[in-house]
Amino acid sequence: MTVNKILRIASLVLLIAIALPASSAIIVPESSQTNSAAKTDNARAQQLLQRLEYIKGMDKSEMTRLEKKSLRKEVKEIKKEMKVMSGGVYLSVGAIIIVILLLILLL
Repeated sequence: MTVNKILRIASLVLLIAIALPASSAIIVPESSQTNSAAKTDNARAQQLLQRLEYIKGMDKSEMTRLEKKSLRKEVKEIKKEMKVMSGGVYLSVGAIIIVILLLILLL
């Protein structure tokens, strides 16, 4: 192996090591959840969805600015909570671009 190839591989490993902790906190294995926990999450998700539908159906024309602002904040929090509950791995656009560039360089 040449020194250039070793440096490329080392930089790839370093970038993966830096990016992995940011996305690994979101990973939730399905086998670790019990049935009761899954039912609780499902019930909570249904509550959140019902609240979102209620907020969408509200007549916001007669609300004050502060009330509208608090509703927007609540919707953001609900969406954030639902995203955490759904699990999965999320990659940012920057991370995807870096991975593609590294694959091009290595191949």
